[in-house]
Amino acid sequence: MAQALTEPGARQAQVAARFCVSLAFVGKLVRRQRQTGSVAALPGRGGPPRCLDAAAQAWLVAQVGRQPDATLVELRDALQAETGQRVSIGVVWRVLDEQGLRRKKKPACH
Repeated sequence: MAQALTEPGARQAQVAARFCVSLAFVGKLVRRQRQTGSVAALPGRGGPPRCLDAAAQAWLVAQVGRQPDATLVELRDALQAETGQRVSIGVVWRVLDEQGLRRKKKPACH
């Protein structure tokens, strides 16, 4: 796309239509080329810091190994009792999900 913009007589609208992208996207690429000299993607921003450190995450994974039938609420409460750190159920879920541990319970067979 950057090469198409350097062609003589090329307009941003024509390049956008040619590559099926928005005019705003082409404008952002042109601006990035002028500012940085490259159209490469900008580095990620990183996001907010984690609520649990590596030791607490490891403890949580080990706790699931010791109590495989524990619910997210039970795991959160055990984590608070062990470390004194209160976190949301979502934090517990994300840590377990990153490790490939699923907490969905199967329905009881009758």
